[in-house]
Amino acid sequence: MQQHLCDINPAALSKLPQHTDDKSGIGVHYVDAYLKPMNTKLADGTPVKCKRRGLKIALSVGTRKGEGLMRRLAVSPDPVAMLDAALQEAATAAGVRLSVEGGAIVVDVVDVLEGTE
Repeated sequence: MQQHLCDINPAALSKLPQHTDDKSGIGVHYVDAYLKPMNTKLADGTPVKCKRRGLKIALSVGTRKGEGLMRRLAVSPDPVAMLDAALQEAATAAGVRLSVEGGAIVVDVVDVLEGTE
């Protein structure tokens, strides 16, 4: 079942390395600004937390947890592409699906036991 998680922070794009003095190589200011609105609760009350720890992106949806890694060499030097790949990796490890639809992030919690949505 798909549920609206949060709207994408439009100010995050202004935090990309070309607009700031970010020398991290992965765009930490952009990543932190993008992830901040994801720390919320779903409509059914399930808590969602997403944070960056160094190169790791940690995602938890209720009791499901997953981690993704910001891979500069394997994915792209572009922070937007790196973050998307890391979020997808973390979501897969947590057993959920994340997608961007109409300027919002949507989470789809998959029932692991049944293999259905």
